[in-house]
Amino acid sequence: MQLLQVSKGKLKLKNPILTASGTFGYGKEFEDFYDVSYLGGITIKGTTLNKKDGNFPPRIYESSGGILNSIGLANPGIKKIIMENKTYFESLKNSGCSVILNVNGEDTDEFAKVIEIADEAACFSYYEINVSCPNVKKGGISFSSTPETLFELVNFIRKRTKNALIIKLSPNVQSVAPFVKASEDAGADCISLINTLKGISIDLNLKKPRFTNVFAGFSGPSIKPIALYHIYEARRVTNLPIIGMGGISNLNDILEFFSVGADAIAIGTMNFVNPCIAFNLLTELEKYCESSLKNLDSVKLEFQAWMK
Repeated sequence: MQLLQVSKGKLKLKNPILTASGTFGYGKEFEDFYDVSYLGGITIKGTTLNKKDGNFPPRIYESSGGILNSIGLANPGIKKIIMENKTYFESLKNSGCSVILNVNGEDTDEFAKVIEIADEAACFSYYEINVSCPNVKKGGISFSSTPETLFELVNFIRKRTKNALIIKLSPNVQSVAPFVKASEDAGADCISLINTLKGISIDLNLKKPRFTNVFAGFSGPSIKPIALYHIYEARRVTNLPIIGMGGISNLNDILEFFSVGADAIAIGTMNFVNPCIAFNLLTELEKYCESSLKNLDSVKLEFQAWMK
């Protein structure tokens, strides 16, 4: 699929279809549905240094136009993830499917330790630094509370690894532009956005919020216009590659994301609705390019012409 290749800065993908962290497990869970290696890449579940049990249930609630989740970064810890999945991750990398590690920490030292272990394992293509998780009390979005705080974290990590860094930003700010610039100035190689929006749902029978943490992360088709706005704003202040996500469910959505400056996209919530959606959209995008007799770069230029 050479016509779908993405090559911008340090972002090198055989095609622009990725999966979003927290919606695709470790990839193996979807192998019964299709060969995951066809994708441009997968982003594995949010990963911490040590095991995290996550938040108390309930953790997911289906709402109009999307879902609310309060998982709380439940995961077995970086060492166990590598031990159980390294061979599989290596096979994906060898096939050209990038394996992206979503890195989380309660403090800068935890981020650094996770990355040190990941560097040694050498089975990940990129590190997605999650500074925007709204469902944890420590770490998470606190690292992107100000551009200065974000700069310090990214700069700290940048000095400790040569691997490419993708910074995952939050939409729960007045403007993403200062955070994009802070990430770039600190040495980021790529930006990904958006993470989930903060939301609340009330259980009218119990007369209280459905989630123990009160609020949760809202994702799904309803957030697409907000995602498009933030990506447009990010593109206006940086030439770094941008991975766009937020409500993508069909080919037209992908083209809209390209129109506002995304270089690749990630499928999230819709993996729960249709486990084959990422592969299906990859096929549709390839057919679209073939029918228009254009490669991906040409398609992007056509749809982004209005921003010139």
